[in-house]
Amino acid sequence: MVEDLNERVQRSQNKVEALMDKIPGIGGYQRKEKRRDADKLLRDHVARQLEEQLSRLANVQRTLTEAGDLSATLKLERAVTKLQVLIDRIKTASYGYAGLFDAVKVDEDVLDRLYQFDEAMLENLDELASRIAQLETAALSGGDTAVSTNELILLLEKLNNTYSQRQDVILA
Repeated sequence: MVEDLNERVQRSQNKVEALMDKIPGIGGYQRKEKRRDADKLLRDHVARQLEEQLSRLANVQRTLTEAGDLSATLKLERAVTKLQVLIDRIKTASYGYAGLFDAVKVDEDVLDRLYQFDEAMLENLDELASRIAQLETAALSGGDTAVSTNELILLLEKLNNTYSQRQDVILA
């Protein structure tokens, strides 16, 4: 994003929060909470961007269905499903919270690495949009969509696998 959400959330302290930040133990807790908030904001943004791409894919499916290309429509359904799974995973991902007595403690470094995973998803949006644009062009021109669909499916599998590594960061 243009401005790092972590920095933006940290700067948005009011006077009471700034005072509480000086109390031992409270300041660190608040910084962690703000990192979690920034990560949640970023994930929500990424999920909205992915939903826009999902909408574009639905339009391509409609175009293919109207053209009577049912085999391409069915193949594209795999990509739609993988994208929907990714969106759901991002929306429901753990945001690095660990309670006082939880077995797995989450420190600020882990929260930063979670944020980096979510930021990497944002960076991959351009490639995803480009693949969908290729697919749109092929579908609208009546061309072969098989190659574009296969490339899109591979990209979505890669994104899902990358996002799976996010959970490993919490457990490491």
